[in-house]
Amino acid sequence: MSRETWAIETRGLVKVFGANRAVDGVDLAVPTGCVYSVLGPNGAGKTTMIRMIATLLRPDGGTARVLGHDVVAEAALVRARLALTGQFASLDEDLTGLENLILLARLRGYRGRAARKRATDLLEAFDLGAAAKREVKTYSGGMRRRLDIAGSLVVRPDLLILDEPTTGLDPRSRGQVWESVRALVGVGATVLLTTQYLEEADQLADRIAVVDHGRVIVEGTSARLKALVGAGSLRVRVAASADRPEVARLLADMLGAAPVLEPDPAALSLRVDEPAAVAGALAAISERGLGICEYALGQPSLDEVFPALTGEPADGPAPDRREA
Repeated sequence: MSRETWAIETRGLVKVFGANRAVDGVDLAVPTGCVYSVLGPNGAGKTTMIRMIATLLRPDGGTARVLGHDVVAEAALVRARLALTGQFASLDEDLTGLENLILLARLRGYRGRAARKRATDLLEAFDLGAAAKREVKTYSGGMRRRLDIAGSLVVRPDLLILDEPTTGLDPRSRGQVWESVRALVGVGATVLLTTQYLEEADQLADRIAVVDHGRVIVEGTSARLKALVGAGSLRVRVAASADRPEVARLLADMLGAAPVLEPDPAALSLRVDEPAAVAGALAAISERGLGICEYALGQPSLDEVFPALTGEPADGPAPDRREA
């Protein structure tokens, strides 16, 4: 394969802050023209890795190449071909949406009418045309995030890095950002996505790398990751939430897996290695007078996969291994 086959290729990538090896020998091979997601608990090394790939931090060991260019020796060439959208919008709130994009277009080499046309086209593409002449401080969180991503695309990058792009957004705004990401990949770009929302990775990513303690512990498609933790998943909703602890205990005993208590106080889920055993377990629970109002047997979700792989939820605290 030619070097440009890979949008990102790292080998033994290392970054050390004092006694903390924030990134500890990461190997990645991200194909062009896909969405590649990096998941990991807080402090796992995701952002440090992203900053090295984007030439914002110098690696202490190993190598990283973006579209064939070394991030240290050819940093300027790397920057010319990627765009980075961080966790917080980098916008001037006292300017309108149109003015923000015209300013960015002028900074990227567009002149006069060409800058205005590019800004207008992007506002329409991101469903912000009606708000073009409003000051950004009047925008909702979802509108700001879409405008921020639009700003990253003034000059269409070959690689777009999105670092937790939908944090804090409502489901509708998150869906709009997802559509924007899909459209970008549809015209040939590559997207590197870090996210705390496992559903987001499941919906968007062609491949997923799970990072923990500065290392990639598993990599593959969403289906492959789900297959690592069991053949299926059982979700149960009890008739009375007070019965949930007893139902959880019985299912754990009979099916040999620890249930996950969901935010819904009446719901729980657990992975199932032998789906045929589920019917007997549910019948035994019913015989004890514990009501179950609904259940579903299906493939495990990434919400169940993640703690099984890392020992903690994606947004779980990691005070002993924070990134610098």
